[in-house]
Amino acid sequence: MARISIIDRADMNAEQARVYDAAKQSTGVVGGPYYAYIRLPALFEACQNLRNCLGSGPLSDREQQIVNLAVARHYNAHYPWFAQVRRSLAVGIGQPIIDAINARKAPSLADAREQTCWVVARELLASNRLGDATYAAAEKALGLESLVALVATTGSFSTTCLTANTFAIDPPPDNPTPLAA
Repeated sequence: MARISIIDRADMNAEQARVYDAAKQSTGVVGGPYYAYIRLPALFEACQNLRNCLGSGPLSDREQQIVNLAVARHYNAHYPWFAQVRRSLAVGIGQPIIDAINARKAPSLADAREQTCWVVARELLASNRLGDATYAAAEKALGLESLVALVATTGSFSTTCLTANTFAIDPPPDNPTPLAA
């Protein structure tokens, strides 16, 4: 049961309604942690803008999803995991990769950039920084712009996961790929 009530659109103040309607029209994303963010409309809007910026950045959809799955698994964030599994399947990430990440195992990633995204996200989450060897390998494999986007994606999605966990925002009960214990 969520710790935070969902504000019905009819009960939102003018600023909440404005950012909600803009998000609904542009991305359709108005659930999950956004139930908390709507209390601070400027935060809701900033999160939407950051999501849009990173979504149109140098990382591919698959690379972004590898990072998001790593982050959701790291934080045991049930709603974000649910949402990212659905999105990952939609962009062609296979169930065996999702299952490996869910089991806290390294996924078998044939693409070098995707593998680098996995390694970098995991190291950032484990140690809050990158060692020199990982940094050099990531910069060589991805380029500096993609590495910046990868770090920002890891941080941004960490905020999403922490928000979902803090306010106990859970996925629907018919979640097809729940987080493993």
